[in-house]
Amino acid sequence: MIRVLGKGLTAKALKDSLGDVELYDDENFDEYNLNSDEVTIVSPGIPPFNNMVKNANNLMSDYDYFSSSMPFSIWISGTNGKTTTTQMTQHLLEEYGSVCGGNIGTPISKLDKNSKIWILETSSFTLHYTNVASPNLYILLPISEDHITWHSSFKEYELSKLKPLNLMKEGEIAIVPKKYENYKTNAHLITYENSDDLCKIFEIEKNKINFKEPFLLDAILAMSSKKIIFDEIDYNKINSFKVDAHKVEEVKDNFGRLWINDSKATNVDATINALVPYKKNKIHLILGGDDKGANLNPLFEVLKQYNVEIYTIGTNSDKLEQLCKEYNLECNNLKYLNKAVEKISLKHDKNAIAILSPAAASLDQYPSYAHRGNEFKQLISGLSLD
Repeated sequence: MIRVLGKGLTAKALKDSLGDVELYDDENFDEYNLNSDEVTIVSPGIPPFNNMVKNANNLMSDYDYFSSSMPFSIWISGTNGKTTTTQMTQHLLEEYGSVCGGNIGTPISKLDKNSKIWILETSSFTLHYTNVASPNLYILLPISEDHITWHSSFKEYELSKLKPLNLMKEGEIAIVPKKYENYKTNAHLITYENSDDLCKIFEIEKNKINFKEPFLLDAILAMSSKKIIFDEIDYNKINSFKVDAHKVEEVKDNFGRLWINDSKATNVDATINALVPYKKNKIHLILGGDDKGANLNPLFEVLKQYNVEIYTIGTNSDKLEQLCKEYNLECNNLKYLNKAVEKISLKHDKNAIAILSPAAASLDQYPSYAHRGNEFKQLISGLSLD
């Protein structure tokens, strides 16, 4: 018997794949035998301060459980860009028999064990509970403040992201931000500060890549993985990749004005990166939602360098309004997305950009960031100048 804490996607996939599995959540944890040392897998959404975690024995992640049967694996983590980097890496390596999953798409319990390569988007939640498994190649995007409520501090969040370096073996490779160049690990460390660093290291010609930041870094990291494993660089293949909706997705309204749907920007760093290509424009920026307790001051330190007007939505609207006052930024506290779009439409023109890049999760007002992004696009398509 294997016990699983949680009844979400990962837990249900484990039960489907392994059969003899008992699922527990807070409602039926009183049936759990606290004295048993049976294997207990923790679903990644269950935080360490949860009563079940604090009272269970022999805890592990699903990565640990499948570590002995895991083929050559590439783990991809970081605060922003890990989904796109994972998808791009799969796009480049699928011809070599790779599959991707983990935190996106297919849980690892349902990945094909006969595949030659597993490409796994790996969350800090999973890494927190992982103490045995390790990747053959670890790609770490920059780390910034996120999920503070779950981890209790940025330091704990950062340590979870760095944990694979503690477990990797000699001969394995990790590509990590330069700030971690002195981190003690048995893996071979390749460090970078930006896209240009990686291009020099892996002899990649940046001008042949069609993506701009923030996707340029994702593309170069994906290309680096193929260079390391197969000593190949394929510009045509990477340029054929299509980025998902809700990530710096440019949309024109009926009057030719540019709106950008970046609903997936659920933290400060994502919003900062999304604004970089538009620094020369007047920016109408929609911010707000559930900021998960993050420190928003670094975002406002950047925003004061832009020609920007803020439109706040969500449960942290008042908090954002106060920050706007502190940083002397023009603010419209509107609470709801439809009100923000209506207000922007009265001021927007073809020389400006309007962007939904909330630096916050959506669950205070929407089922998901995708629902928030879809509503944004629907509102734009319905605009009139009457």
